[in-house]
Amino acid sequence: MKKTALNALKSYGIGLGLFILTAVVLLGGISSTETASAEEQMQMLRDNINRAVVSCYALEGSYPESLDYIREHYNVRIDDEKFVVHYMIFASNIMPDVDIMER
Repeated sequence: MKKTALNALKSYGIGLGLFILTAVVLLGGISSTETASAEEQMQMLRDNINRAVVSCYALEGSYPESLDYIREHYNVRIDDEKFVVHYMIFASNIMPDVDIMER
């Protein structure tokens, strides 16, 4: 009787260990996917803003004076809850500096 109880305890321990290991691996994978997704979203936002800035210069002869102008006239959508965008313009004929940070 002691052998069967010990064998059952071992098999439950092995099963529990495998379950915990699987859960840790899955959680690690989800976390890395979320990080990659946020980085990809930030890069897409940077590309969209830069494309709008260059388009504005090509069409209007000057760079946009503000981020709001880009949003309004070039239909760039920014998730303000997720990203902070600093748009700094020096002159209408010098490309603005755009910094994007995750909140």
